[in-house]
Amino acid sequence: MKILALDSSGLVASVAITEDDLLIAEYDIQYKKTHSQTLLPMMDEICRMTDLDSASLDAVALAAGPGSFTGLRIGSATAKGLGFALGIPLIEVPTLEGLAYNLYGTADCICPLMDARRGQVYTGIYEFAWENAEGAGDGSGGRAEYSMKTLEPQCAVAAEDIVRKLNAIGRRTIFLGDGVPVFREQLAKQMQVEYSFAPAHMNRQRAASIAALGGIYMKKGKTVPAAEHAPVYLRLSQAERERNERHGRESGE
Repeated sequence: MKILALDSSGLVASVAITEDDLLIAEYDIQYKKTHSQTLLPMMDEICRMTDLDSASLDAVALAAGPGSFTGLRIGSATAKGLGFALGIPLIEVPTLEGLAYNLYGTADCICPLMDARRGQVYTGIYEFAWENAEGAGDGSGGRAEYSMKTLEPQCAVAAEDIVRKLNAIGRRTIFLGDGVPVFREQLAKQMQVEYSFAPAHMNRQRAASIAALGGIYMKKGKTVPAAEHAPVYLRLSQAERERNERHGRESGE
């Protein structure tokens, strides 16, 4: 199973190719350019360097949102174009799940934070846990499943709201994402449990994580035709909010 993965949901532009459990290539960049300038050239380069035959792709996985409205639209348009052209399905991976998957193997809670502006974050709470498969856990050995679990599904909330939930859970927590530097001081004041921050190679979006989760979702049949895909925004854009506020004032509400 060969998957091309894209993530343009935040500050990072990222492209990856996986085949079964092998990461063939990954290209990440976060440097003063828009995703409209970087994503397609990155995809072309990674395909050229790996001699990728596009006909060999089984699916395109993408960070489906939430995130930057412009970034999500660029990633969505790119993935849909590939899906239509190649006749292959898309795998919609929630952005926060993709971020959390960077920390595969930790015993702590994982809390991705993406700066959503206006004092809010896109966030969620996740953990990794063992699940016994057939023949495992009964003393006879066997392969068990180790997978990510959702404790709090992705949402757009004030930072203090997610901190309150983490304090209630009462477990050590690892934060990651572009919201960390924005809310670092607030976390220091409000967190009542031990916490840490993911290091540089794990703390931003990675298409490799989107591809890895995409492979799991595809095995479960969680794909969509290109025509049916739409980004997940979680809240209205600034232009939509301003339009609604303007209409509210004009109607006297």
